[in-house]
Amino acid sequence: MTAPKAAAPDTDQREAPMLKSKTRQTSWRLANPAKYSAHLAVQQAIATGKLERQACEVCGIEKVDAHHDRYDQPLEVRWLCRRHHMKLHHYGEDMFPVGGGSGES
Repeated sequence: MTAPKAAAPDTDQREAPMLKSKTRQTSWRLANPAKYSAHLAVQQAIATGKLERQACEVCGIEKVDAHHDRYDQPLEVRWLCRRHHMKLHHYGEDMFPVGGGSGES
């Protein structure tokens, strides 16, 4: 007679079941659920036409990333090319202020 199978004690059923791989990307998604959720919201809004990509707000290049200043407002994004998006994350939010500048010449 065989014993019934028991669930492994170290499994957490609250973990996202679709994220089973152990990649760096999966680890980031599990560690940053609000950010991941905001990214998914943008992808869905673009796919349904609710949100439209714009040119980079700094240089005008068409190939852009969506940047969130606040993840609790997932569809409020700034469109930045990869170069300016990485610079913003590396050097800080004040590099490209919201609205494109302080208003001074």
